[in-house]
Amino acid sequence: MQNLTLLDGQKFQITLQRLCRQLIENHNDFSESVLIGIQPRGIYLAKRIAEELRKILPGKTILQGDLDITFYRDDFRRRDQLVPNQTKIDFIIENKKVIMMDDVLWTGRTIRAAMDALQAFGRPEKIELLALVDRRYSRHIPVEADYVGIEVDSIASQKVVVSWIETDGEDRIVLLSEAK
Repeated sequence: MQNLTLLDGQKFQITLQRLCRQLIENHNDFSESVLIGIQPRGIYLAKRIAEELRKILPGKTILQGDLDITFYRDDFRRRDQLVPNQTKIDFIIENKKVIMMDDVLWTGRTIRAAMDALQAFGRPEKIELLALVDRRYSRHIPVEADYVGIEVDSIASQKVVVSWIETDGEDRIVLLSEAK
């Protein structure tokens, strides 16, 4: 496998800060907005964004939750072993602006499942999508992110891996390609 580092270190942090500034531009003080991280890896993005927003907007309440989509996936019956994650949404999303977050937007199927799962918690006024990495030209479902950290043009055999300091010891985005 050949590895190409797309983002790491200071550039990774600057990208998160830019995404926060874009969110503030559209959501002001977040009194009518909530952040939802999609399990399993989108929760790290949502937590980091919420943490950064709290630094930028001291004293403001930033609501952040985690959403498990295991049983809403269109392929869940095809998988041998399912290990659901935890959903933690301890606030009302009814009539709120929901910003769903995932580390990588690829086919769009995860986002479709997340929108289905979200309906169990109420009817939001609006749903937006923030993706740290947008793998363009790979959609199976017509989904587009409102906020994007970086865009990557890749082929199906390549894989984008996002490492988080909380779980992997470093903040890094790598494009993996099979060696020929």
